[in-house]
Amino acid sequence: MTKPILIVGGGPAGLAAAHSLAAIGQKSILVEKEDILGGAPILSGYAKLVPTGEWAKDAIGGMVERVKNNKLITVKTGTKVQSFTGEPGNFKAELSDGKPVEAASAILCTGFTHFDSVNKPEWGFGTYDDVVTTTQVEQMISSGQGVRCPSDGRTPKRVAILLCVGSRDRQIGREWCSKICCTVSANLAMEIREELPDCHVYIYYMDIRTYGLYETGYYWRSQEEFKVKYIKARIAEVTSDGEKVIVKGEDTLVKRPITIPFDMVVHAIGMDPNVDNLLLSELFNVDLEPHGFIGKGNTYGDLGATSRPGVYVAGSATGPETIDDSIAQAHGAAMSAYAFANDSSIVAAE
Repeated sequence: MTKPILIVGGGPAGLAAAHSLAAIGQKSILVEKEDILGGAPILSGYAKLVPTGEWAKDAIGGMVERVKNNKLITVKTGTKVQSFTGEPGNFKAELSDGKPVEAASAILCTGFTHFDSVNKPEWGFGTYDDVVTTTQVEQMISSGQGVRCPSDGRTPKRVAILLCVGSRDRQIGREWCSKICCTVSANLAMEIREELPDCHVYIYYMDIRTYGLYETGYYWRSQEEFKVKYIKARIAEVTSDGEKVIVKGEDTLVKRPITIPFDMVVHAIGMDPNVDNLLLSELFNVDLEPHGFIGKGNTYGDLGATSRPGVYVAGSATGPETIDDSIAQAHGAAMSAYAFANDSSIVAAE
């Protein structure tokens, strides 16, 4: 097979797919709409990753360099796919830089969009400067500036992390669990406590879902070693007394109202479908699942398949996903796309 495989999206999944194909001698074209590769971990300035504890700039940065330095991978940044036509084994794409490319198959690694907390106004984001998101705190840590209250730059003495902001919330049309928020929040709480030993960190939760082996290393460790406090609560609103940010709600274990002042309140924001998914669905002629993520085919059949033969998908494009699992799915989708393309070329030759 001489035609390359088209990969759309240069985050962890797209980088993994390109590297996996190169490892078996297959050429690919990696198209990324942003000017740099790395996806959310790099673009949003993530700090230490779960579960390895590596800095995102090092772990994902290493994946970027590996792809950029591989002669079998053509990287196109600041570029979008404008059209995608043809048949399996003989697809044609027009890129926004005017370049037409031929591809044997395609892999969509187009990722997700962070939930915008302005859609949860009763919890104070956009109203009070010291109500921030987990992504903003990650940026504070990864930039080296440290965790500070945005309003005046002071070091917080008490921080609340509110879970399920933009997840498991039917009132705002987000019925899904975003899968990573509990573990990421426990990790972030430990990072805050490590940097600021005198800062008290509280996590407000409906349920804790540090699934699998993360239970020990994050949920229990954050409590027992780092003294993070967990409050099972239903939050009513986040207000301010002019100096502190006030979290009001009900402690659902003891069935009583609670009101606690904090220096900083952090929204643990969920994962929304990529804002471009409707366009991507039309462009690549693939179905979306009911929540708006890209629909997957039968996992037990053709790994990474979509509703269109020859077009595959991996990572958080299909729904909330961890970085590690996104990478694993990308390797699987790459092998599926490669096998399909080779089958198509054999059939065409016959």
